[in-house]
Amino acid sequence: MATNGFEQSELETPRDKLKAAGAEVDVATPDGIAIMGWKDNGWGGSVEADLKIADVKVDDYVALVVPGGQINPYILRTSKTAVQKVRDFVAGNKIVAAICHGPWLLIEAGVIDGREATSYHSIKTDMKNAGAKWVDAEVAVDNGVITSRSPEDLDAFVAKIIEEVREGEHDRDAA
Repeated sequence: MATNGFEQSELETPRDKLKAAGAEVDVATPDGIAIMGWKDNGWGGSVEADLKIADVKVDDYVALVVPGGQINPYILRTSKTAVQKVRDFVAGNKIVAAICHGPWLLIEAGVIDGREATSYHSIKTDMKNAGAKWVDAEVAVDNGVITSRSPEDLDAFVAKIIEEVREGEHDRDAA
């Protein structure tokens, strides 16, 4: 799930590696049209959308991945639809993964409180204020909620998503 301003590598790397591992991957955007990434302090390439965020049916998916970048999650957390989808994925015992600034969306959805999690260092205080047990680690997992710090952690992030997907649904208390 992403919108304009996503960190290029944080969308493309998980998408491509998950597909290579045999997963069917859809890109959901606010209006169902292509979005533009952010790369190296400027606009990057575009990524085609498969559907609108509003049209995502949680039961059709095993996991939700939220790339970071400052712009993408900042915009998505103002979308009631995107925030509700995160809540629905958590309530539906689905895997939810967010990297870099992506956990801002987890904060807005109210699903990070009490969970061990990590993020880009600049939102550490936001994470702690939302009740996360913030750790400085390349990947943190708490009952199917996966977080990572930055593009440097992409290999560990994607490996953990694949591992968690293979484990299946994660029964948990609703947020």
